[in-house]
Formats: sequence, structure tokens, C-alpha cells
Amino acid sequence: MFGKSRKLIVVLLSVMVLSLVLAACGGNKENNEGSSNTAATESASPSPEATETAAAPTEQKLTDGLGNEVTIPANPQKIIASYLEDYLVALGVKPVAQWSVPNGIQDYLQTDLKDIPTISYDLPFEAVTSFTPDLLILGANSTVEGGKYEQYSKIAPTFVLGDEVNSDWRKALLKIGEVLQKKNQAQKVLDDYEAKAADAKTKLQAAIPDQSVAALWLVANKFYVVSDKLSSGAVLYNDLGLKVPNVVKEISASGTGSWNEISLEKLADLDADHLILINSDKSTGSEALKDPIWQSIPAVKNGHMYEYEAASSWLYYGPVASSQMIDNVLKDIAK
Repeated sequence: MFGKSRKLIVVLLSVMVLSLVLAACGGNKENNEGSSNTAATESASPSPEATETAAAPTEQKLTDGLGNEVTIPANPQKIIASYLEDYLVALGVKPVAQWSVPNGIQDYLQTDLKDIPTISYDLPFEAVTSFTPDLLILGANSTVEGGKYEQYSKIAPTFVLGDEVNSDWRKALLKIGEVLQKKNQAQKVLDDYEAKAADAKTKLQAAIPDQSVAALWLVANKFYVVSDKLSSGAVLYNDLGLKVPNVVKEISASGTGSWNEISLEKLADLDADHLILINSDKSTGSEALKDPIWQSIPAVKNGHMYEYEAASSWLYYGPVASSQMIDNVLKDIAK
């Protein structure tokens, strides 16, 4: 979901109104969300939530992505899962604190996390302790380097997904579902997403057959194009099967992150039929969009450019973010 790209975003969004610092994309929502949603008739099958809450959760021992054996509480109520909140929201779980940077939070999740206090992205020990968590779930290996794991594990049981799982949101969703004893619910979230993506793919193939799409990010007066295999590029080109522009293929082949810089001159060669623009420069005038080269791009000239603020889900990843991206694409393109 990306380690190198996270470091790029850290640098870029530190200078922007919305900062996105990536270290490598309160309590549990009562942890019985399915108990009151059983079938209305005797013949109906129980939901995954109801099935999992029928048996009381028990303490479990799991091995995390770094090989640590972690004792997971039976029913954790005060979880910190910094920058993994997308998965918690998908599973109906509210953390005790949510990821933040000096000037930003994950706005696209705030319908569910509106009243949740924030904690700094780098998880200072004192701040973590102040929330008295009963479980920490961390993503990338780098989040616990330099002896941090030992410190965090003194505060609460600490489960690290590890880079391999953390870089694939599907694996991360299922693993967090296992940790929280919500395996069936996590699988249902994934199955529902795959069905939604397949349906959207069919609609898009009918609406824009053989037309290409590119996603661009404008930040600090520079443009970045999403990789054809990572982040929102994975949604566009893998999940939705949209055509990859040649320029995107070229830059992705030599780039190392989810978002790679592209010059205005190279943009002039961008052979995309549709452009999705994530604009982090809106508050400072978006001067780059006034450049004649930008205005001469065919997709821009033809009115096939769709603009989103940095607060949207396009710079993130996970089941919630990816689902929102699909909604955006269908609204903008499959008209």
C-alpha cells in the first residue's frame, strides 16, 4: 500500500496545508456490531457479524509480521492502529485515537471518526501511554525500528503487520480481521468490494471502451502521476481494468513510488482520455493549472478532467478508500 511512496508523501505534504506523513495507507465499536442484526426470519442465514459474536471472543496468541508472539486480548476496547484506521472503519471498530499530522487527518474517514481524538503519526511513547490502550496494531517494519517495539509492548500488546502484509490492503484487512476475531466480517468486506469492483468494471467497459485514464497529484506546484500498480493506480488499472496511458507506463517503469514526478513537458505527451486530478494547491491558487501546457492537454481541453481535493480518498488506500474511488470514477466517467 508503498514504503518508498510513503516517504515521498511525508516530504511533500509537510510543506502543504494538508500534510500526509507516511512512516513507510475511544474504543472498539462495542465489538458486537452484528449481535442485533440477525435475520428477520428463521430461514435466513446469520450474518458474519452475528456468527462471530455468537461465541464469546477469547484471548489468543498470534505471531506478527516480525515474528513476535503477541497475546491479543479477548475483546480489546482501546485500540490504536495508526494509519490503519481504514480497516477499523470497514470492520465497524472505533479506535481510541486516530492518526494525524500537524495540519491534517484522514478526512475521508471522518464520518466514522469525527469525535475520535488524534495522536501524532510518529506515536510518541508518552502520547500512546496517555490513551491507556489495550492493543496496538502497527503497519510497516519501520514503525518499530530502533527499539520502539520493546517500548510499545510495555504499554500494550503490540502486533506489527510487517511490510509484506502492510503493502497489500487485502492481506492487511484479513490479518486485522484475524487479530480482532472478525475474520468472517473481514472476508465479507473483501468479497463485497470485489463484487463492487467487478460490477463497476463492466459498467466502465460499456461506457468508455478502450479509453484510458490517468490520476495526477498537484502539490507544491509540481505534478505527480500515480503508478500503474500501486495506490489508486491499482484500483484504476487492476480492479477496474481501465487502460493505462503510455506515459503512465513509462514513468511507472522507472519510478520507485506510488506517485512519481512528471514534468509539464511530459504532461503535454500524456495520452489519457480522462484525467483525475488531486489538487493539494487549491488554497495557494493552483498556479500550475494556468500554464498553457496544462491547458493544452487533450483531456483538459475536452472537459474530461475531474478534480478532487487532497482530503479525498485518492491519496490513501484500503477497502474504504478504494470503494470511494470506485464511486468517484463511476460518477465522473460512467455517465
